[in-house]
Amino acid sequence: MSTHMTTRVLIIEDETKLASLLADYCRHAGFQVIAVDRGAQGLALIRNKQADVVLLDLMLPDGDGLDICKQIRQFSSVPILITSARVDELDRLLGLELGADDYICKPFSPREVIARIKAILRRLQQPPPQDSGLLLDDQRLVLHFEQKDVALTSVEFALMAALADHPGHIRSRQQLMDRIYTDHRVVSDRTIDSHVKKLRQKLAEAFPGIHFIDSVYGAGYRLGSLKADSPEDAPDGLP
Repeated sequence: MSTHMTTRVLIIEDETKLASLLADYCRHAGFQVIAVDRGAQGLALIRNKQADVVLLDLMLPDGDGLDICKQIRQFSSVPILITSARVDELDRLLGLELGADDYICKPFSPREVIARIKAILRRLQQPPPQDSGLLLDDQRLVLHFEQKDVALTSVEFALMAALADHPGHIRSRQQLMDRIYTDHRVVSDRTIDSHVKKLRQKLAEAFPGIHFIDSVYGAGYRLGSLKADSPEDAPDGLP
């Protein structure tokens, strides 16, 4: 991840005036900016590692932004902030489950967009956990375990770090929200559950049978045993 003053923000937005406004605010905040109006253009730039943070509109002339988000996550863990006129909760949850790090509904304040970009960058600076056999590389957004690397999104990275920093301790949804969303916005419990579900699926694919996250009914989540699943390790009915 680039330093703050050289962070490259890729804006994928077909509303010319809005894209220009966002670009101005990003430059004022000290970011480098690339703006395109097609999803295919954005995908090409991301494949060439030309972006450190992506602002992604959902309604693009050449396709649905949710599909673009899904394609990005097939090859990159670059942080994605979805900007959309779709305000339905299902759209927001779907965006997060497809790998977006954040979702902001139009109309929005450009200052809030900048604040959320900075919050994403802060999440990437979390220290690695200790004494768990688990390593988190905040420079590459990578979880390292059993000689294997798994790329995480910035939200997944912050969530895993929050659990691994306190092995054995239950972390409430509110504590996880405070760690992940450092701007203290109001988000629902379902948002955290959605992130946990997505992270579990990713880790299960990489490490079959290894249990990384315990659900504690009515309380929250904690770091799992990091051992093969057994009946007593099974989640307590939470996502």
